[in-house]
Amino acid sequence: MSLLGPAEVRRLAEELGVRPTKKLGQNFVHDPNTVRKIVSAAQLGDDDVVLEVGPGLGSLTLALLPEAKQVVAVEIDPPLAERLPRTVAEYDPENADKLHVVRMDAMKVTRADLPVQPTAIVANLPYNVAVPVVLHLLDELPTLRTGLVMVQAEVADRMAAGPGSKIYGVPSVKLAWYAQARKAGSIGKNVFWPAPNVDSGLVAFQRHEKPLSTVDKKRLFKIVDAAFAQRRKTLRAALKGAVENVDELLRKAGVDPQSRGEQLSVIDFIRIAEV
Repeated sequence: MSLLGPAEVRRLAEELGVRPTKKLGQNFVHDPNTVRKIVSAAQLGDDDVVLEVGPGLGSLTLALLPEAKQVVAVEIDPPLAERLPRTVAEYDPENADKLHVVRMDAMKVTRADLPVQPTAIVANLPYNVAVPVVLHLLDELPTLRTGLVMVQAEVADRMAAGPGSKIYGVPSVKLAWYAQARKAGSIGKNVFWPAPNVDSGLVAFQRHEKPLSTVDKKRLFKIVDAAFAQRRKTLRAALKGAVENVDELLRKAGVDPQSRGEQLSVIDFIRIAEV
C-alpha cells in the first residue's frame, strides 16, 4: 500500500480535470505524514467501520483502509466519487474490497443511504459546513461512537471549548449534547493543495454512553441559539423572545437570570429546557 504525495495528487486532479473549489470547500491533503497522523489520532480498532466525508482524491482513504474493517466514503462530487474506487484498486488492491462509495451530500445522509452502519467518523471536513455535518451525522447515525475530524483551527477551538471561554458558543454546546470533545492536534497550511489561508486543527470526540437527557432536542437547541444570539445580553434578556416567564423558568432551573450563555454548561441548558 502506498499513499498519495504531491505529484500523485496533482496527476489525479489533472486527469479528472478537477480544480479545487471554494464552493465545496476543497483542499486536498498531499502529505502522507499528515494522513498517518490523522489516522493514528483516530485510534481505530480492527472492528471499526469508518465514515469518511469528502474523500476527494483519496489521500486519507488510502491511510484508513488498512486500519479499519470497512470505509464508507461519502462524496458529493461525481468525478471524484467515480474515480475513488479505481484509485484505491491501483494503490492498495489488498484492501479495495473494504471501500464503499456513496455519492451524495453528507448533510442529507440517512441511515438508509449507507450500505453498512459506521462506528467512527474520520474526515477532512470542508471549512464552511464542518459543524453542521458533524451534528447531522451524530444525530442521524446512532452507531457512530467516536470521531476525529480536521477542521479550520478556529472552528476546532470552538467545538472543543468549555464554559467560561470567550470562544465557547453554539457549536460547543450542541456537540457536547452528543459527545465529549477535545482538541487532538494542529495541522499547518502547507500539507494542502491549494494551501488554505488558515491553519487546521483536529477535534476528537466520544459519544456519551447514555443520552444526557430525554428533553426535546429542538427545544434545547432553540434555547441555546437564543442564549448566544447576542452574547453580551444576560439570559433574562436573551431568552425573553424564546420562552415565556423567563425569570420564573430560570429560577426553577437553578440558573441566575443575570448570567450569560457562555457561562452555562450543556447540563445547565438541559435544566432550562426541562423546566
